[in-house]
Amino acid sequence: MKIWQTDIDLNVVTDRAKNTMSEYLGIEFTEVGADYLSARMPVDHKTKQPVGIMHGGASCVLAETVGSTAAQFCVDREKYYCVGLDINTNHVRAIREGHVIAKAKPFHLGKSTQVWGIEISNEQGQLISITRLTMAVLAK
Repeated sequence: MKIWQTDIDLNVVTDRAKNTMSEYLGIEFTEVGADYLSARMPVDHKTKQPVGIMHGGASCVLAETVGSTAAQFCVDREKYYCVGLDINTNHVRAIREGHVIAKAKPFHLGKSTQVWGIEISNEQGQLISITRLTMAVLAK
């Protein structure tokens, strides 16, 4: 099932993130499928906490970035835009280096809200965290 109202060009999505937290943290959009959007982020000095593992807030930033970006392309962008309403993340494994990959897929695409599931994994495919992101769909 294709969910996109507008086709997603990964270059356009990346350009849209210029001069934002996403660019600062090194988030790169990597793949778009019929019902998902993926991005990756380095685990480095910008995304770690003092004990040397990825900061939980960095996981939330990555999850909200990929989920909210995906949400924008599931509405008529001439009439609507989406903003974060609620985010809940469970951290299941620590990571010290490399990259993490987030994959956002919708649970619900409604007229006034969207609910997304975002799984973040390491480069070996091991689950790092899971996030549920609720987006509000607002009229322009």
